Amino acid sequence: MKGMGNIGNIMKQAKKLQQELEKAQAEIAEMKVEASAGGGMVTAVVNGRGELLNMRIEHEVVDPDDVEMLVDLIVAAVQEAQKNAQEIAKEKLGPLTQGMNLPGMPGL
Repeated sequence: MKGMGNIGNIMKQAKKLQQELEKAQAEIAEMKVEASAGGGMVTAVVNGRGELLNMRIEHEVVDPDDVEMLVDLIVAAVQEAQKNAQEIAKEKLGPLTQGMNLPGMPGL
């Protein structure tokens, strides 16, 4: 049974890869990514999954007569933070997931 040793090695490699993926996913979930819009007037903080954790809005940008501008800045800051989080996740997971189709991780 020559082939049984190869299967054992493959299983060990698969287990190691799984552990590395789990570690990377945990690191991604814990990371905080920040982005701002309007020259820093609105700042969004998301986790590695792109979930909004916090937002800072400078008082000067709050104008009751121009709510649309504030909304645009909020959306821009959140989208940029989410985009940055996704790029960091791809960098961390990319080498481990080449050729895999993982749910919740578009483009990997």
